[in-house]
Amino acid sequence: MRAAPTILHLDMDAFYASVEQASKPSLRGKAVIVGGLGPRGVVATASYEARRFGVHSAMPTAQARRLCPNGAYLIPRFSLYREVSDQVMALLRALSPLVEPLSLDEAFVDLEAGGVAFDSASALATGERLRADIRGVTGLSGSVGLAGSKMLAKVASEEAKPNGLLLIEPGTERELLAPMSVRTLPGVGPATGEHLRRAGITTVGELAEAGEDELVRMVGRAHGVGLYRMALGLDDRPVVAERDAKSVSVEDTFDVDLHDRVRIRGEVQRLADRCVRRLRESGHSGRTIVLKVRRYDFSTLTRSETLRGPTDDPAVVREAAARLLEGVDTTGGVRLLGVGVTGLADYTQEDLFAQAAVGRAEEAEGAEGAAEPPDEAAPAAGPEASLDPWSAAPGAEPEPAAERRWMAGVDVLHSVYGPGWVQGSGVGRVTVRFEQPGSEPGRVRTFRVDDPELEPSDPLPLVGAANAGTAGG
Repeated sequence: MRAAPTILHLDMDAFYASVEQASKPSLRGKAVIVGGLGPRGVVATASYEARRFGVHSAMPTAQARRLCPNGAYLIPRFSLYREVSDQVMALLRALSPLVEPLSLDEAFVDLEAGGVAFDSASALATGERLRADIRGVTGLSGSVGLAGSKMLAKVASEEAKPNGLLLIEPGTERELLAPMSVRTLPGVGPATGEHLRRAGITTVGELAEAGEDELVRMVGRAHGVGLYRMALGLDDRPVVAERDAKSVSVEDTFDVDLHDRVRIRGEVQRLADRCVRRLRESGHSGRTIVLKVRRYDFSTLTRSETLRGPTDDPAVVREAAARLLEGVDTTGGVRLLGVGVTGLADYTQEDLFAQAAVGRAEEAEGAEGAAEPPDEAAPAAGPEASLDPWSAAPGAEPEPAAERRWMAGVDVLHSVYGPGWVQGSGVGRVTVRFEQPGSEPGRVRTFRVDDPELEPSDPLPLVGAANAGTAGG
């Protein structure tokens, strides 16, 4: 514990949904739900307007639609979220060399290590300046917590939401925590919370009053000692700048179980390429290729193969994943496929034996695929990862335009009307709203799905020369 509140926790407000609202002017102030749109989809993020209807992350999208039928349901655009995240993280790293990212939209910062704060007044000024800078650079809002420990800084940012700042003065921790639910503390999930409730403990204050010995008796020594320390507001964990990745993986959940073996092989190849793009983006290579298959009956099989040396070659990963698939029985159907790489290293050791069976043409094809924009699977608690409407198996012929899946939320460009985004599609038609960040809400037009003047497009920046200061979260 520190004597000054110089540990900062930033949590962007409803990040994915706020990015979509800033990007699409017609959605500002409206209920926006980002996640998987199919029957098995799951909500990744809901805007605060949608949360008033009871919609929350990790909720099945079908349930969200029943609670909020008039909301805007959009697929995630991870490339844009990463771009905005990079802008936010750059602002944090300008404050301190010790920045510990927890996700795209959340991080701890040691302000003392950066020499920007040593007491409550300087920490408060730094936090307010950071929020203003984030608004200026991204057009979005973030909530900031300041305290003498990581745990309390995170508690503070949660209490400050949305779009606020809370500083917890050292010495006031127990008073602040006492009335809060035990679920406020890290590591207290539904099961532990229910166990404590049955023992008559529902608040952090009651947890502290129970004492360490009683908590050890109830939940075991390791968990009990930790709970007691947290109830007292004690947390000595430092801010760690680098968190080593242990694996990189992507997976897709399919709306309808796959039975065609050729289709399954094609999906595995596509996943392998996406995985390698993420691997290269992180600056790693890996030795062990992992295949995950969830079958029609929800049974999950995992197969792995370890190479002679680390690789980030898409052709090598595709070939290894294909070999692993040959050993899996997919009779009855497949509902989820995943490809991952573990045993990560920050260099690539060329392995002639591992690559011997790979033809030069296939290697060239892999190199071409690696130049595509990076794609990212959804978070574990988020939607299914089958979210890339333009992806195709490597080497496949381009799909006819009429067969494109114009998913709600994706960016498009029309040769006459300019940039816009897909509101919906069906029965051979696609509806597009033509607007861009910083503009007024745009007009809606409908086209044939095979209209040659309509093409998929990259996302536009949220804040630019033409719209600085007008985009909002």
